[in-house]
Amino acid sequence: MGSTRHAARHAARRRPAGGLARTSALMVVGTVVSRATGFIRLGLQVAALGTGLLATTYNNANTVPASLYTLLIGGALNSVLVPQLVRARVQHRDGGLAHEQRLLTMVLCVLAAGTLLAVLAAPEIASIYLPDTPDHHAAFELTVVFARFLLPQILFYGLYAILGQLLNARNRFGAMMWTPVLNNLVLITLFGLYLGLIGSSSGSTSVTPADVRLLGIGTTAGIALQALALIPYLRGCGFSFRPRFDWRGTGLRASISAARWTLLFVAANLAAVTVVTRYATAADSALPHGGVGTSAYTYAQTIWQLPQSVITVSLVTALLPRLSRAVAEQRLDDVRDELSRGLRATGMVIVPAAFFFLAFGPEITALLPGHGPTLPMGRMLQAFALGLIPFSAQYLLLRGFYAFSDTRTPFWAALWISGLDIALAVGCHLLLPARWAVTGMAAAYSLSYLAGLLLTATRLRRRLAGRLDGRRLSRTYLKLVLAAGPAAAASWAVVRSLHLGAPVSAPAGALAMGPLFLASAWLLRLPELRLVRRFAPGARVTSGSRP
Repeated sequence: MGSTRHAARHAARRRPAGGLARTSALMVVGTVVSRATGFIRLGLQVAALGTGLLATTYNNANTVPASLYTLLIGGALNSVLVPQLVRARVQHRDGGLAHEQRLLTMVLCVLAAGTLLAVLAAPEIASIYLPDTPDHHAAFELTVVFARFLLPQILFYGLYAILGQLLNARNRFGAMMWTPVLNNLVLITLFGLYLGLIGSSSGSTSVTPADVRLLGIGTTAGIALQALALIPYLRGCGFSFRPRFDWRGTGLRASISAARWTLLFVAANLAAVTVVTRYATAADSALPHGGVGTSAYTYAQTIWQLPQSVITVSLVTALLPRLSRAVAEQRLDDVRDELSRGLRATGMVIVPAAFFFLAFGPEITALLPGHGPTLPMGRMLQAFALGLIPFSAQYLLLRGFYAFSDTRTPFWAALWISGLDIALAVGCHLLLPARWAVTGMAAAYSLSYLAGLLLTATRLRRRLAGRLDGRRLSRTYLKLVLAAGPAAAASWAVVRSLHLGAPVSAPAGALAMGPLFLASAWLLRLPELRLVRRFAPGARVTSGSRP
């Protein structure tokens, strides 16, 4: 028995090394293409809608489905159900097929009912973000009309999530990374048509009902295509869907119980999003043409999350099933090693990216069409910048709890993060002028995730028998900061001294900072340089090798 367990543990350590590298590389490539097309889409959206009140009405109407995408697909719900699906495939005689069909049927029913209720409640939802007052009635009405077109995305976001979970449970990760490209292509075509037929707009009163239909239907169609494109991949894996309503006494209680805490997790995050959006909309109302509110915040946050989406999400999606199996086999050392390895590998990209955003925020946003480097959006990106480090690390550490099927602890962490974020956002709204209030909220978001990281790490350390590889992680991140900080400052000074124009300043800064950072990392003898090569596309990994 002991020798069998030892062999199983040894095989578990050996088997995934190269597989994780190849899978992560495939996902990274797909995510890079997705984010690259997404950046083109973002540029066309800014060119078409601007950053004023019109863009605010569109983005506010998109807040609920977009928030559900971020919170459900990009994080919690996906992480909760994958361990449940993996266990069902191992423990059930039919490989978990009946369990999956029941779960998919239940999710579709809940999504359909929730989407219908959301569309019917569109005015009430819009009033959360923009009060219906005489001064803002036109903008409020436009937000409601946009919402009726955009809220059906909830169904397709949820469908994309559950179908992707079924694929992830089968170790098929690529489709979820590639199908968003289809959505981006639809939106690129949409905003291109809008620019060609209508031109750029900035006021909420300058659009016609036909314009709203074009934007609303086109946006929802892109999300629908993204979700439905997963169906052929599932069929290729041998999955066939038959609606099953025999839910009672079939083992779904564990999934429902886990989802209960996940929904509370979503509610806590959504509360913070709602407060920030409402105050950011107030800043837009105070300065309608200043670009200091919701849209600038949303665009800056989208750019800020690019490294997280490309690196951390790709690695974590492939890592979670491995963590779940290690927990099921009580291999706590392997859980700890995988989390440490993931944090150190992602840190090699996340830390320099954070300092790059801090140094070149305005220059990066200048790459968007029609906007200069001194826009408030660039300052917001700088305010977000260093928060990328705790944001990414906390995202990865939460997967340790999900591997244990613990969704309660992530909820409490989210509650503390959201509570602190709300308190700081209220302070920014009350104490700062409209020009700087939302920039302060971006900094508040970063600070709240730093506090959340400390809380999450403390709780997870207890779960892992009092050890989290803390010394090695602290040493690695200290060296990364020492390498990235001076490299960012030096590259900023070089670019400023050359007096380069706005469109080339950010690329020039990246070209200067990259070699400086790598040279500094080499001088500091960071072993994580080898770890990154291990996860690079085409890397050859020796079985059983350790970083």
